[in-house]
Order: sequence, then structure tokens, then C-alpha cells
Amino acid sequence: MGLRTSVEPGDPLNLNRLGPAEGEKMKPLIIAGKTFTSRLLLGTGKFPSNEILKLTLLSAEVEIVTVAVRRVDLDGKIENVLNAIDRSKYLLLPNTSGARTAEEAIRLARLAREGGAGNWIKLEVTPDPNYLLPDPIETLKAAEVLVKEGFVVLPYINADPILAKRLEDAGTATVMPLGSPIGSHQGIRTKEAIGIIIEQANIPVVVDAGIGAPSHAAEAMEMGADAVLVNTAIAIASDPVKMGEAFKLAVRAGRTAYELGVGAPQKTASASSPLTGFLR
Repeated sequence: MGLRTSVEPGDPLNLNRLGPAEGEKMKPLIIAGKTFTSRLLLGTGKFPSNEILKLTLLSAEVEIVTVAVRRVDLDGKIENVLNAIDRSKYLLLPNTSGARTAEEAIRLARLAREGGAGNWIKLEVTPDPNYLLPDPIETLKAAEVLVKEGFVVLPYINADPILAKRLEDAGTATVMPLGSPIGSHQGIRTKEAIGIIIEQANIPVVVDAGIGAPSHAAEAMEMGADAVLVNTAIAIASDPVKMGEAFKLAVRAGRTAYELGVGAPQKTASASSPLTGFLR
């Protein structure tokens, strides 16, 4: 795969054109039959204003945007985050953040669909208020019901390979294992388990939660994750717009490295230049 190397006026580092050369584009992300060019999903909580959120959506070049059902007025009677999301440009992914049981999550999903938000849903069931870890039993229970009701379900889960396969068998569109607790900025602390999930999955694997730096996002992509979802690290940055661009570039770099093939670690050194003959 060839990469662009030319430098264009006004962009000395050519940062906005990082990636494959023309005719050699990266493979698209496909979820539930829909094709996306971006592998970065963006959450909408904690942004200082709707205007900054709008600008960040543009700088990050995302296509899927998630928003908590409980944070918005789906009837549009009051000003809310939905006003910052152009539904003709972005796929709206309502989430069931705040649900503590399967029943609560199912009710929120139905509310979102009835309010015109579509049938895509990010399923979150987090009864523990301190660590916000997802409940595996309630998540599977809710997923089974929502899939039967025609929802496109993207479940947020612990990095549990067995649960991931059970959810795939239940018909979910993706699995979304956490890298570390939500908003913790700890990065990929569940690397080994996520690696197993990626190896076994026949549906996209989206690493969700705990990604606190662009390097974390790049690491997830280099592992073979299909996408990452980021919110807090971008929203609370001193400049969310520029941080959104930084994550965009990191995701592209990580995915490009994965598709090219990242070198396997070696126990011994391997010289990049010949060590013999130059003293003769």
C-alpha cells in the first residue's frame, strides 16, 4: 500500500492527507450493512457548548454520533444536544446510559425509536455508580429482546470473550468491550481479552471507554479493533476541536499500520544495517 509523500502549500506536514494514496483507500467499516469511512465514533457528553460539539464533529470527521436518550428531548421542545447533530450527515446512535437493568434499557431504546431517533441503539446497562461497569447478565437479556424487536444493537460490555460470542450469537451488530472504566483515561488495560474478542468475532469490535489519549486509540486500531468510541478525552480537552482532529489522525494511523502489518515483537536484537564487512 503506497502512501502520499508530497507536501502541499499551507500544510507543510501534510497532516490532513495522511493515509493511503489515491486508489488505495483503507477498507471501510461496515456495521449492519451500512458502510462508513471513519472508524472513530464520538460521544456527545461533557462538551462545553453545542457550537464546539458541531466544530468537533467536523474536525474529527466522524460519521456515527452517540447521545444519551435521557439527556435529550426527542420531541424537540427544548434546546438540547440533538440541535448540534445534522441527521443528514451523521448516523445518530442513541444510548441507554443510566439504565441499571435490562428493563430500563429496553424502555429507553423504545422511547428513542418512538421519538424518531431510529432503530440503532448503543446498549448500556451499568448498575454500579462508582465504576460504571456493564452488567453482563442484564446486557445479554436486553440485547436478546431488542434484537427480536428489530433494533440494531451495539452493546457496551466488559472485555469478556465468552459474553462477546453470546451477544454475537444473539444477533448484535457489534460488540463494544471497554479498554478501562468510562472516563478513566487509563487506556487499554484489557488488551489480552480484547485480543481474544477480536480473534473470535465475526462482527465489528469497537473499543469503548477508557481511551484518554490519541495513542490509546492508535493502539486499539493496531491490535485489529474495527473502531473506537471516544468522548471524555475529546470533550474536556483545552481545545476539543483540535483534539478531535488528533484522534482522527491517530485512528487512521493505527488502522493503516494494522492493514500493512505491524511487526511482531522479538526477544533478540535485529540490526537494521549490516554489521559485517564495513571495516575491511
